[in-house]
Amino acid sequence: MQKVLSMRLPEEILESIEEIAHERKRSRGDVIREAIEYYLENWADYQIALDRLKDASDKVLSEKEFLDELGWDI
Repeated sequence: MQKVLSMRLPEEILESIEEIAHERKRSRGDVIREAIEYYLENWADYQIALDRLKDASDKVLSEKEFLDELGWDI
């Protein structure tokens, strides 16, 4: 089920949304919905990363250790 959301945006943000919508031949609502979905997906990844950093049993590797584990010689 979809719900209606009303918000106020600074004029420059709305102008950017309209430019993107026009360029992509999409509605403003589509652009805003995709931006929110993208944000929420990244927020979930960010939270997972924070949880892993807080987990003392989850080993944190240096860049060198990481590359060595992959077998990359850079």
